Amino acid sequence: MQMHLYVIVRSMKKEPGETTIRVWARLLRAQHAAQSQVEKALKDAGFPPLSWYDVLLELERGDQAGQRPFELERHLLLPQYGLSRLLDRIEAAGYLERRPCADDARGQVVVITRAGRQLRRKIWPTYSAALKTAVSDRLSGKEQETLGMLLGKLIN
Repeated sequence: MQMHLYVIVRSMKKEPGETTIRVWARLLRAQHAAQSQVEKALKDAGFPPLSWYDVLLELERGDQAGQRPFELERHLLLPQYGLSRLLDRIEAAGYLERRPCADDARGQVVVITRAGRQLRRKIWPTYSAALKTAVSDRLSGKEQETLGMLLGKLIN
């Protein structure tokens, strides 16, 4: 009985192996490299940061009545304080607006403006070219499918 308990406790304290550590580091480096490449392409083309595109895309895909900030927070995986500041900057540029929420007098919804839709569409060709350079020029179609499947396992 004591030996069995020792094995359980020992396996519970086991640290990740070298392969796990190497995979983790490469995953972080790959994400950083690809995102940096996309951010640079957007900046070189005179566009705002990628986070602006992500917000505009989520708003464009969402309900035409708008989305609550907490819904955007969930979809974009941004902390509330970061999203609030980001929305302030995008709103000041005229690409979104905040409106009172019909269901909650204290709440608000965020809606993309016509200018926001136009900007999102203008950004896409630069963004897609950067994605091609960062991913599809480096990985075959089969490799992309495999990587997508493996990353999906880490997400779910």
